[in-house]
Amino acid sequence: MTGENEQQEYPPLIREDYKTGVPCYPIERPEIPSGAAYYFNTESGLRYEVLFAKKRDNYLGNIINFSVLNDEFEDEYSETNRGEVYRVIATVTEIVRIYHDFHAYSTSYEFSGEYKEEKDEGEASIRSLLYYRKALRILHDQWGVELCGNKVVAFRKRKKYE
Repeated sequence: MTGENEQQEYPPLIREDYKTGVPCYPIERPEIPSGAAYYFNTESGLRYEVLFAKKRDNYLGNIINFSVLNDEFEDEYSETNRGEVYRVIATVTEIVRIYHDFHAYSTSYEFSGEYKEEKDEGEASIRSLLYYRKALRILHDQWGVELCGNKVVAFRKRKKYE
């Protein structure tokens, strides 16, 4: 089946009416359209990589790894915010949307924010809380989101069969 039934079977991840409010950075897509490695550069010269990996215990589940590739940072999770955070988040959101368009059968996406050195790892990091709040605003209504420790997990809601 195609068309309307397919849309119901595989809902989009991001709401159709979602607008970023800021422009995305140019995205370097994988050579293979369904590939898992995306890149972009910010105006300040930071190079980011967004990788998607399949979960070991659930091939329909995805783990999103988002990192800075520049050599100037020994620790890839160092403070890299150079006033570009909104455009970076908008770009990562667009990359996730593109990836999901090629993997519409996916049932979950997991994302975690690293802790700053001085923070206790017993609670969610500031970054994870930011990702969680963003997910609550942008996910399609057929997707749910949970904050599990320091992980933000977006999951496709199960249909209730009549």
